Amino acid sequence: MQWIIFMLLLFISSVEMLTQNRWKKQASAGLLENCTGCILCSEDNGCITCHHRLFLLIWRDGIRQYGMCVHTCPPGYFGVRGLEVNRCTKCRSPSCESCFSRDFCMKCKDKFYLYKGQCFRQCPPGTAAQTGTRECQETCEPGPWSEWSACTHESRTCGCKWGVETRVQEVPEAAREEGNACPARLETRRCRMKKHCPGGE
Repeated sequence: MQWIIFMLLLFISSVEMLTQNRWKKQASAGLLENCTGCILCSEDNGCITCHHRLFLLIWRDGIRQYGMCVHTCPPGYFGVRGLEVNRCTKCRSPSCESCFSRDFCMKCKDKFYLYKGQCFRQCPPGTAAQTGTRECQETCEPGPWSEWSACTHESRTCGCKWGVETRVQEVPEAAREEGNACPARLETRRCRMKKHCPGGE
């Protein structure tokens, strides 16, 4: 009877050992798949160090973080090359699809518009949304017109029946500094002059 119990326990322990070995092989195979391009890899956290041409992408899942070596960084990240490791760094704005640096966006996600490196749901005042490029373009803000000039003919203000007067559309200083003012415009129109100059000229 004891002999049968001993054989039964031996059989159970060998089955458990086979199951553990199979699980370890599967885990190591999965680890190798996750460690493509890695120089150093952790069973719990994936890649730690990548080959020099690849970027290390780290993302979090709850309190755990995982690493992966990639050729190009995914949307929402940009690549930073370093002496020891190249990293994929996340764009600061969650509405940014691709960025040049943490704070300068180059392309926004859908339903957002790009303006001066930032993403907006609605374009700021003084700009208009361009649907095709999903960018905010500065609009032309004309300044006020000046008063009409004196009526002249060949730089003279008298001596002729008809002359020309002009006015200029001025550009406000604030709009000129912001760079969204319209170019200065000039208007002319015919005007009636005095027939004779003072002193009989």
